[in-house]
Amino acid sequence: MGAVAAAFTPLPMSMAFVLGTVLASTDPVAVTALGRRLSLPPRVQVLVQAESLFNDATSLVLFRVAVSVAVASGTVTWRVASGQFAMLAGGGAVLGAAVAGAMAMIRRRTEEPVLETVVALVTPYSAYVLAEAAHTSGVTAVVVCGVLLGSGGHRLTTAPIRLQLHAVYGTVVFLLESVVFSLIGLELSSLIRDLSGADRWWPVQAVAVAFTLMTVRMLWVFPLSAVLHRKHSDTNGGSARVAAVASWAGARGVVPLAAALSIPLTAAHGAALAHRPLVLVLATSVMVITLITQGFTLAPLVRRSGIAMEPEHTRREEAEAQHLVVSAGLRHLEQIAELEAAPEVVVERLRRTLRSQVEHARERLGEEEQDRTTADAYRQLRIDVIAVETAELRRLYDINRISDTTRRRVQRRLDLEEARLGEG
Repeated sequence: MGAVAAAFTPLPMSMAFVLGTVLASTDPVAVTALGRRLSLPPRVQVLVQAESLFNDATSLVLFRVAVSVAVASGTVTWRVASGQFAMLAGGGAVLGAAVAGAMAMIRRRTEEPVLETVVALVTPYSAYVLAEAAHTSGVTAVVVCGVLLGSGGHRLTTAPIRLQLHAVYGTVVFLLESVVFSLIGLELSSLIRDLSGADRWWPVQAVAVAFTLMTVRMLWVFPLSAVLHRKHSDTNGGSARVAAVASWAGARGVVPLAAALSIPLTAAHGAALAHRPLVLVLATSVMVITLITQGFTLAPLVRRSGIAMEPEHTRREEAEAQHLVVSAGLRHLEQIAELEAAPEVVVERLRRTLRSQVEHARERLGEEEQDRTTADAYRQLRIDVIAVETAELRRLYDINRISDTTRRRVQRRLDLEEARLGEG
């Protein structure tokens, strides 16, 4: 991308490489959301998400190296830059792993949801600040720390903590993305006005760079996929379909915009950094092109590829998992009953609950042959009853019959039940 930008735009090679490193980052949030909405197989979702995180870490480290070369105006050699890249990436990975280990020890001893939320939000900033203070890559440290904690996060938290963290993360991500897009939107008009006469062809140049971006990704993913699956001749067709989806799921988003906004305003000698407005305009334009081109066509591509899981398959898989999990709990309960380690009345009460859940899972497994009218009618009726219960709860609170704490707790139980009905 840097070579094409240098050939088709007025950018010197150093600033063209900055543009290339900016646009090398994909958008992991958009990729994850699309993967869930399109019901991609778990293996494909993990592949695309991991590739996106890897792209972000490596491209932003390269971006830091490229900016140092551009700001130094040629006084830094590429050999020195290569050594800087190794130090930034390696040091950031080590510090990220260290922070992940320390935070895991803290979270194992934390049971308060609010405190756990604060720790979770502070963790990436801690990794970033420590890495930057050690003159390594803060981005790499955050990615490594997040991957290590995320892989075992379910063992570090409880159910109330997970519910609260999920809501907080969604809000934080939305706010951060909104701020970045707002900043670039407010700045874009002035950046276009600052372009010189030689930059008047920036729309054509943006199309050329975007086409290069998408083409290079396909030229890399398809041959790599063929090499990895050459020993499995029976899966070549599936490999090609997965490669097509993975290569097209590379829309650019908030990460390239944030990187572009962080390009310094001045060079090492104090003068304004040349061509910075053009780099930001091209980066924004390419981001819009990829979001529109790939974002609106990815869903039809996934459907035509045939790799997406059908809704019936997803529901059946969930019902099978529920059946196996509840059956394991029921077997454990029977062992407790045999040892007489709990009162019989308590065991029998829990046994009835688990058996009803097993029956519910069996009904869901056999629902292809059953009429779902009764289940849908029950779900709708229960939702209507919950609405009445919610109204009565608000009335009790309004007339001061119950406290705010009680209202929140009862409302939370009603909300969780309604959410489960909606998922069913």
